[in-house]
Amino acid sequence: QVQLVESGGGLVQAGGSLRLSCAASGSLSSINDMNWGWYRQAPGKQRELVAHITSGGSADYADSVKGRFIISRDNAKMTVYLQMISLKVEDTAVYYCNTRILRLGVPGPNIYWGQGTQVTVSS
Repeated sequence: QVQLVESGGGLVQAGGSLRLSCAASGSLSSINDMNWGWYRQAPGKQRELVAHITSGGSADYADSVKGRFIISRDNAKMTVYLQMISLKVEDTAVYYCNTRILRLGVPGPNIYWGQGTQVTVSS
């Protein structure tokens, strides 16, 4: 009943920047806690966690992107962002948005995934 829609992916040269967005819609009432994550999956590799942010704003990053990527969220808009700078060819992957939701009086949490957006970094 909750849908995540991602945008902002595309083709960029090494050293460039992109900002990914992921907006939630659907049944979003009575939310007590909402955490977000960005994952990525490159061809032939398993999906890995890139960045995570809690409802309180605490963020964590994979070592491979630390210092280059920043995750942020707008709770009022139910949207999470991933600002990526100094992009490398190794960052090429499909990027997926994820959210973990707890609602008052409802067993949980419920976890939802976006459809993914392609990021391609060229040399």
